[in-house]
Amino acid sequence: MTDALGKDVAADPVRAALAYWFGFPSFRTGQERVVRSVLSGCDTLVVMPTGSGKSLCFQLPALMLEGTTLVVSPLIALMKDQVDALCARRIPATFLNSSLTAEESAGRLSQLRMGHYKLVYVAPERFRNPRFLEALKETKIAMLAIDEAHCISSWGHDFRPDYLHLGDLIRGLPADVRILAVTATATDAVRRDIIEHLSLGKNGRGEPAVFVTGFARPNLSLNVTRVHSHAEKLERLLNVAEFFGTGIIYCATRKMVERVQSMLRENGVKALAYSGGLSDTERSSVQDAFMRRDAAIVVATNAFGMGVDRSDIRFVVHWDIPGSLEAYYQEVGRAGRDGAYAWCELLFSYADRRTQEFFNDSSTPPQGQVYELYSSVRNACAQGENGEACMSPEDWASLAGMKSALAVRNLIALFERHGLLNRTRYPGSPYSVITVPKAPPIAALKSICDGLAAKADADEARLNEMIAFANARGCRHRFLMAYFGEKTALRRCTKCDNCHPMNSFPVRLMPTEERLTDLRKLMSCIVRMHGEGNWTLLADVLKGTAPDRFKSLTTYGILPRAKTEDVIQTCEALEMDGYLLGMQLTRAGFDLVLGKSETVPLAVFHTGRSHALSASDMTLAPPPSTRDDSADTDMATNTIALPDDPDARYPMVRPRGKRRASAAPNISPDAGTGPAGGGLASALRRWVREEGERRALPTYCILKSQTIALIARRRPTSLDELALIPGLGPVKIAHYGNAIVDLVCEYE
Repeated sequence: MTDALGKDVAADPVRAALAYWFGFPSFRTGQERVVRSVLSGCDTLVVMPTGSGKSLCFQLPALMLEGTTLVVSPLIALMKDQVDALCARRIPATFLNSSLTAEESAGRLSQLRMGHYKLVYVAPERFRNPRFLEALKETKIAMLAIDEAHCISSWGHDFRPDYLHLGDLIRGLPADVRILAVTATATDAVRRDIIEHLSLGKNGRGEPAVFVTGFARPNLSLNVTRVHSHAEKLERLLNVAEFFGTGIIYCATRKMVERVQSMLRENGVKALAYSGGLSDTERSSVQDAFMRRDAAIVVATNAFGMGVDRSDIRFVVHWDIPGSLEAYYQEVGRAGRDGAYAWCELLFSYADRRTQEFFNDSSTPPQGQVYELYSSVRNACAQGENGEACMSPEDWASLAGMKSALAVRNLIALFERHGLLNRTRYPGSPYSVITVPKAPPIAALKSICDGLAAKADADEARLNEMIAFANARGCRHRFLMAYFGEKTALRRCTKCDNCHPMNSFPVRLMPTEERLTDLRKLMSCIVRMHGEGNWTLLADVLKGTAPDRFKSLTTYGILPRAKTEDVIQTCEALEMDGYLLGMQLTRAGFDLVLGKSETVPLAVFHTGRSHALSASDMTLAPPPSTRDDSADTDMATNTIALPDDPDARYPMVRPRGKRRASAAPNISPDAGTGPAGGGLASALRRWVREEGERRALPTYCILKSQTIALIARRRPTSLDELALIPGLGPVKIAHYGNAIVDLVCEYE
């Protein structure tokens, strides 16, 4: 068996293990270097983008080393998903976290002592559990893998003080235990902080190896739309959801998650809601439903996403601005994990900055609250039985006069780190038992306050960088890569709104056989060019004007009347539909070329020409209701403007960023009443009622009253004019456009 480079897999134990356990003939970019570094015994820090296969970097070495690998992760859902996947491959793995009963934990600890597991996933607070620590003393540890390693850094965007104990653990491990720290987002400062706190390369351990793989995600289209109201955000969100179908909408607060879900529901869009306010069972239920593809859209806070391994997410929309570029990059990275085109859009209102400033202030309490909380803890322990106290973070906050339970959790972890208190977590108890030393180092409180002040400055700097990204006029991909310390010669891309503005989404039309044949010619030419060049060169080959070296291709000059701009727009739409990625066909693209997929509506960009394409050539049709989950990309297989079409004109979606006019409050219910009477608005309402009954939908899912009033006022007599009406996206036009235009024409 050979891999993609022709190497003999059997002759290489690492590749043989990869093929045996995971069925992969070769590694993804960056994985092999990391795996070999870990196996060599070198402390290793890895920064890999979301979706690039970080988990394999510790799972494969774990299977090749003698002993048990501990995987530290803050995410309960991720633990379960990865353990389930490993067990499905007959790999002995388990997890230990707060979701288990005391009896379940005891059973797994017993199995751990006997060496029955190759991988054990644990939460960082598990290292405060005395029974777990006793079990580790009797276990042969092969490797410690720290997932989401940026959580250890106070300079990171997701600082979790419980991670700070890992450095002490590592310093007590034998030198032959491998250490691997992995994260998706880490600047130079965060990487240095990770190495320092984890003591990588110290205490007799060799110099750590640091691998930073490419941050570029060329399949992600990065876009920022300035908005001035929630109505504008909703309007833009509905357009994105209509076209792309499957995605995540991130909101800053639980309240906003519920509000956005409600607004979507009112507009006929079904969406799940996920936030920290849900119980563990409810959160698991929502995540499982999304993973099973029972739902296409989820509205969530940043609590959702880590560990969600769904490859067909076609869009990520940020309703509110994130607090940092690290958080933004991690969240948009959940789109397009199959490598196909995905749309990422930030709905930017400068006023949203205040929400993130509130979060930053809450997580970094002022000096007075630090001293007040510690005083409350000491007094509670002094009055408690056996000098112990056990409360929820909310109760501690109330006792100290603080508002933020998150700030309390962070402070208590910092108190422990500085020797000001001790915490013990017993099985079955939801909260830690706290005790205070007889002579606590009170001076450490000043050190904590100084550290919090530095963190507050870092939080503000990260938020300012996020605002700068939203305001940037240059290439957004280049901005991100520069922020994360990756050098690139890239100055412009084809996947951001600054380098390649897209004024409209395509609509979907049903092609005739002749048009489909032309499309297959175009895609066949891409195959024969073996990825060389770009779409402009492709157009030259199709027209027969490319350099002589391409004349041997059977597709040379096969579409002599093709126009370059039409070929480029065709390829853009093909890419958005998941048939192409640059100058490469996806599996869905090959199926379309070979005729293995049924003829379906395809995406078509508006060309701006003066004559409409006749219905015999291509007709409006709704997108398919189901998706092919087996394809490389699960975008609804759709279609395209064909390159030899001289006079094509298609319905156009409102340009991005342009603010739609609201329905004027003084429009009469029957605005647009013709001379013969009868009222266009009344006729539209009757049609909407009938259509709703026929489709078993509420009337507002067909047309809202404001939209009806605007149609009656503006009287659009073509699909182009109809597309300029607020509230009408490409999907609604595909479903109802011809009927609405016909009705309007009756009143002309």
